[in-house]
Amino acid sequence: MLKKTVFVNGNETRLVVDPDATLASVLRERLLLTGTKVGCGKGECGACTVILDGKVVRSCIVKMRRVPDEAQIITIEGVGTKESLHPLQLSWMIHGAAQCGFCTPGFIVSAKALLDANVNPSREEVRDWFQKNRNVCRCTGYQPLVDAVMDAARMMRGEVTKEELWPKLKNGDTMLGSSMPRPSALAKVTGKWEFGADLGLHLPEGTLHIKLVQAQVSHANILSIDTSEAEKVPGVYRVLTYKDVPGTNRINGLAFPSNKGSGKERPILNDKKIFQFGDAIAMVLAYLPSIAEEAAKKVKVEIEELPAYMSAPAAMAEDAIEIHPGTPNVYFETHIVKGEEVDPLLENLPYVVEDDFYVQRQPHLPLEPDVGFAYLNEEGKLIVHTKSVGIHLHALMVAEGIGIPLDKLIIVQNPTGGTFGYKFSPTMEGLLGVAALVTKKPVYLQFNMFQQITYTGKRAPFFVNLKLGADQDGKLVAMKSDWTVDHGPYCEFGDLVTMRGSQFIGAGYMIPNIRGEGRTVATNHAWAAAFRGYGSPQSMFPSEVLVDELAEKMGMDPLEFRYLNVYREGDTTPTGCHPDVIAYPQALDKLRPLYRQAKENAAAKNAEGSDTKYGVGISLLTYGSGLDGADSSEAWAELTKTGVTVGCSWEDHGQGADMGALTIAHESLKPMHIRPEQIKLVMNDMEFTPNSGPAGGSRSNVLTGNAIRVACENMMAALKKEDGTFRTYEEAAAENLPVKYPGKWTAPCKECSVETGQGNPFPAYMYGVLLAEVSVNMTSGKAKVDKLTLVSDCGPVMNQTVLDGQLLGGLAQGIGLALSEDFEDLKKHTTLTGCGIPQVRDVPDGMVLIHQETRRPNGPFGMAGAGEMPLSAPHAAIINAVYNACGVRITKLPAYPEKIRQGLQSVSH
Repeated sequence: MLKKTVFVNGNETRLVVDPDATLASVLRERLLLTGTKVGCGKGECGACTVILDGKVVRSCIVKMRRVPDEAQIITIEGVGTKESLHPLQLSWMIHGAAQCGFCTPGFIVSAKALLDANVNPSREEVRDWFQKNRNVCRCTGYQPLVDAVMDAARMMRGEVTKEELWPKLKNGDTMLGSSMPRPSALAKVTGKWEFGADLGLHLPEGTLHIKLVQAQVSHANILSIDTSEAEKVPGVYRVLTYKDVPGTNRINGLAFPSNKGSGKERPILNDKKIFQFGDAIAMVLAYLPSIAEEAAKKVKVEIEELPAYMSAPAAMAEDAIEIHPGTPNVYFETHIVKGEEVDPLLENLPYVVEDDFYVQRQPHLPLEPDVGFAYLNEEGKLIVHTKSVGIHLHALMVAEGIGIPLDKLIIVQNPTGGTFGYKFSPTMEGLLGVAALVTKKPVYLQFNMFQQITYTGKRAPFFVNLKLGADQDGKLVAMKSDWTVDHGPYCEFGDLVTMRGSQFIGAGYMIPNIRGEGRTVATNHAWAAAFRGYGSPQSMFPSEVLVDELAEKMGMDPLEFRYLNVYREGDTTPTGCHPDVIAYPQALDKLRPLYRQAKENAAAKNAEGSDTKYGVGISLLTYGSGLDGADSSEAWAELTKTGVTVGCSWEDHGQGADMGALTIAHESLKPMHIRPEQIKLVMNDMEFTPNSGPAGGSRSNVLTGNAIRVACENMMAALKKEDGTFRTYEEAAAENLPVKYPGKWTAPCKECSVETGQGNPFPAYMYGVLLAEVSVNMTSGKAKVDKLTLVSDCGPVMNQTVLDGQLLGGLAQGIGLALSEDFEDLKKHTTLTGCGIPQVRDVPDGMVLIHQETRRPNGPFGMAGAGEMPLSAPHAAIINAVYNACGVRITKLPAYPEKIRQGLQSVSH
């Protein structure tokens, strides 16, 4: 052990520590300074950044033996407090730079060190600083972070005051369209927003730490599980296997009736087979995580390894065995049938193109690894705290498997460091529930980044063959599609994402005649989970790239070809319904002059003759707000002595659910003259909040927003006096009137037919048109995105910084999808860097947003959602721009430099 004296945030602290303990663990676990976050644990992400003797360090890789005696350490808690915020913390709030907030303390501490040394940096110097110090953000697209540093520097130089920068909202003003900081911003910028691992440090003495015994192969029969040696380890409380699970030990994937699987293929603890790498076979529970981890290595699992089918084509081969015996590997099929038969049309149309496409197994890469805890309360109810973005949905999916009545299970969402959709599926809810129910003790489970990457869901890869035909005038006439979905071994929501092919291949265009067939395939690669865009990035990439191929064949400009064919009044979507509004022609008109200028700029640079070529590409973007058909959401509003309390289960990935609920409630309550500070939010705890549905599919702003509006309207209608004013709390109590009122809103929609793909699935849509400007190094093949310009139409802006943050963050993930991100190689793709997460140098500082605000008939106050649209097809615009630059068309993602280099060699020959 080492005896150390250090000064943390100016306070002298004497410690006796293990020399191999990390500085991050000492700060968090010994000093309870939990503003310092641990994400990757490898020094890749910068969430753990602190200042050590004036230098920025990543505390998760600094061993205490390397910390000098009497070292000066600054953490986020020493940068500023809520009573005395540092200009950086103020500016982070002003610019909406804290979305999920997990990376926020690390960025602010890092930026403080920069501004301490250079109070007048350029934007490029700020970006270089974050790159050098490995500060990574998955939410924001980096641009708001640089904006925040630049304005903080202005405040520090005395050029601008806080009062001049802080958004103003006069009494009676609407919050709609404002830039007011989200309610959680202050806690996030001061390090006081407690995520799951922070809350875990407050659990009572006697809490059991869970470590998993996980599969090290991708497909095998389990012959035996021997836990005896692990159980002998001192400090181990118990080792649980499938035999100990009180319930069915299966997660209910809520399969469609036409799904050939039961929907209950996924075990909580694997019993008979291993279906993918990382499958949980046993849980070791001990009083210390180190003991549990050591004991887990002593569990012996005897297996019979089977052929591993790591892609859909492999699992579809004639000699492939059934991954789930009794269920074919191709377990769901769907069709799209719109208009006339297309084969005769495609044979006779003057312009026809066909190509094959692949969109990869994109990893979500949140910086906060999966984490949760569970316990039994005094009433005998099982309380499970996780990162769930569908608390009521997940309770329905896991209760039977755990072995507890649904009304005895309460799921609570912890403050969450990003999910981007992976938590639309249950991950550890079943494991935590079983462990707490069996032991009757509080239990805690935290994944490391390796487990996060290898044992949570990924985007489902799509293999697509697509054929498009146009007439002599350039009007699209027919489309034929065939798509195969690699959904990993578990079928939950596999049928639903396959239906997205029917809905979004060719979306945005009036195509009168469509035929297509899609299928879902079980494989032994990572199970597929929802990921931002859910099916549209896999579906729109083929059609947006093929539209460019068709335009080229016709000799038409890609923008003008799109302008000719996008939705107009009377047109129908691929599902046969009318668009909710017409937005594309106006958006393309706005983009046209910028597009032409970008083409001129690229041509001028190319004329200079260098090893770098420049190009321009565009794509349509779209997504629906809602789950298919008559989706619904519930909320409640309650009059209190001090104002109004609003309750809902609008789960927050970091997208700004708190701001959405507050803004819509405030606008709904305007007749009562309720101020924002008089509205209290109760969110995301099944004990108190109703079933608002999961926070996915960009549904919450529309569905839950409408439910909040209805709840507020119901309350006001009940409390309204004859003179038009409203009863106070005291007056309602005196008249014995209820003060709490529910609100429910159901989408006026019809789900799409599995047989034809026709229906009216969503109450609102989001639309966008994206211009990408790229450069390609003709020697290395490396493509770089230099600028993105998005014309976005999500309806009236709910909150400017929240919406901008969603759009910029989605575009940044689109850059990764286009050029770098994948989870394919189980040896290589197991770290943030290995998976290709975009760092600040990979995302341009030039991302321009142009808001077009077409009111939606079904949205609350005319609004649609936002989150999925910016990731629906930005990768297509980037790939189209790469082709425009160098003549290489990449149809199978990601467009690694070696793929482009190989294409350049083919073109040159």
